[in-house]
Amino acid sequence: MSQQPENSAPDLSLVDAYWRAANYLSAGQIYLLDNPLLAEPLTPGHIKPRLLGHWGTTPGLNFVYAHLNRVINDRSQDVLFVTGPGHGGPALLANTWLEGSYTDTHPNVQRDGEGMRKLFRQFSFPGGVPSHVAPEVPGSIHEGGELGYSLAHAFGAAFDNPDLVVACVVGDGEAETGPLAASWHGNKFLDPVGDGAVLPILHLNGYKIANPSLLARIPHDELDSLLRGYGYAPFYVEGDDPAVLHPRMAQVLDEVMDEIRRIQLTARAGGDVERPRWPMIVLRTPKGWTGPSEVDGVPVEGTWRSHQVPLAGVRDNPDHLRQLEAWLKSYRPEELFDADGSPKPELLALAPRGELRMGSTPHANGGLLLRELRMPGTTPYSVEVTKHGTTTSEPTRALGRMLRDIMTLNADEKNFRVFGPDETASNRLDAVFEVTAKQWLAEKLPTDEHLETNGRVVEVLSEHLCQGFLEGYLLSGRHGLFNCYEAFTHIVDSMFNQHAKWLKTHREIDWRRPVASLNYLLSSHVWRQDHNGFSHQDPGFIDHVMNKKAEVVRVYLPADTNTLLSVADHCLRSRDYVNVIVSGKNYTPDWLSPEEAALHCARGAGIWEWAGTDDGLTEPDVVLACAGDAPTLEVMAAVALLREHLPELKVRVVNVVDLMRLQPETEHPHGMPDREFDALFTPDKPVLYAYHGYPWLIHRLTYRRTNHHNTHVRGYKEEGTTTTPFDMLVLNDMDRYRLVIDVIDRVPGLGAKAAGLRQRMQDQRTRHHAYIREHGEDLPEIRDWTWPY
Repeated sequence: MSQQPENSAPDLSLVDAYWRAANYLSAGQIYLLDNPLLAEPLTPGHIKPRLLGHWGTTPGLNFVYAHLNRVINDRSQDVLFVTGPGHGGPALLANTWLEGSYTDTHPNVQRDGEGMRKLFRQFSFPGGVPSHVAPEVPGSIHEGGELGYSLAHAFGAAFDNPDLVVACVVGDGEAETGPLAASWHGNKFLDPVGDGAVLPILHLNGYKIANPSLLARIPHDELDSLLRGYGYAPFYVEGDDPAVLHPRMAQVLDEVMDEIRRIQLTARAGGDVERPRWPMIVLRTPKGWTGPSEVDGVPVEGTWRSHQVPLAGVRDNPDHLRQLEAWLKSYRPEELFDADGSPKPELLALAPRGELRMGSTPHANGGLLLRELRMPGTTPYSVEVTKHGTTTSEPTRALGRMLRDIMTLNADEKNFRVFGPDETASNRLDAVFEVTAKQWLAEKLPTDEHLETNGRVVEVLSEHLCQGFLEGYLLSGRHGLFNCYEAFTHIVDSMFNQHAKWLKTHREIDWRRPVASLNYLLSSHVWRQDHNGFSHQDPGFIDHVMNKKAEVVRVYLPADTNTLLSVADHCLRSRDYVNVIVSGKNYTPDWLSPEEAALHCARGAGIWEWAGTDDGLTEPDVVLACAGDAPTLEVMAAVALLREHLPELKVRVVNVVDLMRLQPETEHPHGMPDREFDALFTPDKPVLYAYHGYPWLIHRLTYRRTNHHNTHVRGYKEEGTTTTPFDMLVLNDMDRYRLVIDVIDRVPGLGAKAAGLRQRMQDQRTRHHAYIREHGEDLPEIRDWTWPY
């Protein structure tokens, strides 16, 4: 970064002109359907019939953008702009149009009068663009439709981007959210040697939608103490007079950019670093700045009334229409745009060139920077299976060894990280600590382990931060994994919503390049949270994920170590998906050899011929289907009991690893055609599912199938406590004995013949109940069971 010559002041007249132009374009988007240059007096016909969009935060965003342009030009500095205020869409559309990046990505919206008319007309208009900073806006990685995540996204984008500065505007309302309050701690994970910098800009304009904002209404000393307590050095830019604020903002930006550079140069020269006190800016300006000061005798500028549309009656109220025209003309558009509507050349001089434009930075279109992840394959971590189901292994421990080697193979690229809320070791992924550490810049004690300033694992006990960091990391062109306890993934339900919606739209935009998938590993799952109890027992994140568009989401339920490795290898190579992998960390039977696992995962669902008793030439009497590691174990144990006691019964075992295979092919790209589904599950025989989650999801996925009326599903039905692993299954009627009883009850003609076996199975459940209350552990035949055939 170059610095301003000492004692020189930058010429800010151009910055002011650029700001006025952006304000004019922003207001025009909210109001105008036609007459974009005010070439004739405004009439109701020039006004949109429905006035949508938000003015209140927009002029402050334009102010920051214009000043950052000057800094970028002076220093040739890569800057990614993250817009926290959810209603800042007009500002980013205006600025990207001014700098030309919008026309680059939307060639039908040229930088001239007709292009300006299209820019205005399309905003919040049917067939147009949203009012938020959505994927359609170049330079964006953060929509802000739901508040709270901007700063986490900014830190995620800064990881492993040593030359990047992420300028993140945090709005009044967003600053009150829990995720944003935790996000200030991102500075404890930012390495000044290997990472870029995050410049938080807390924009206090005093109000949210209808109420004052908290941080704008506390004393200055209290606010300053709060921000310094978070570990920042705050700089203040406050007021409402542009003649005063322009030079103050320019001075502060130069100081903070110099300080960022000083911190980085010092750290990079010395190697070992202590946590720096990063600078940040508090920008306090009126809400609705430069808009109507009052409307109908009521104050508007500087109040909550300017949040959305300050003049709401312009089509029907002549006074409002005249006030709008005066407001627009106050920006002196004739000084800013040529007669044909093009921004004047001197105005364009402030816009950076090429990829230095914030709307053209490749860091906001991460697929442009994405490099293939070097993968070691699954063979080195697979378990040998000479006889199905007779040995056990810990699936996620094997995955941890694979992740360790992915870290090693991609060490030079520095483009892969693991994120999790203090659960990497708990989820048995701790092999990664053989080659890396947890990134940490807070205080360290001699008793600490695996804490370094440049680790590849980020652990913070906030699922919001883990997801936000990873989303920013992925959208700026890298790869990663988020591991979490299954029950607490619900904490990020809404964040998942936002990312899935972003991906759906992102995939439909030809200039946005594919990014690495968001990969969840949900371990410590419902069936092995017997020790933590009911609070930790919830498999419902799968149901939530399944509500999203089929082209975006994938859910995998590997049954053992080798299927987990195959699924994880596939997911880490994939693009533009949200992949949810649910796998236990405890010892699990090894059902499939590596080759069998690879073939089975490629199919997504298939018959385990070696497990069943149908000969493959005639139809089975019953189909036992399983999805998930604990359900698979119980189905296999039930099949063993049926083979022992009812050897004449023809049983087919179907294992499902890709949950999407159960849907019709018309509903999901992985879905099965009806003929294939009927061949696998039969068109008329009883089908009994043991499923990892809530049973009604299987019914929802298969309700259109021929044999749905004959389908019965066992799964988690919200029965839980602190108990033994097998008792969790008994409480939810998914244990092996209950499954045998289901077969007896549902196979025609079997009930009377197998009444004795049914009674013995019920007795086993009773015996189990008494045993665990006396001994505190499961029956030996449960604990020590292996596949006998």
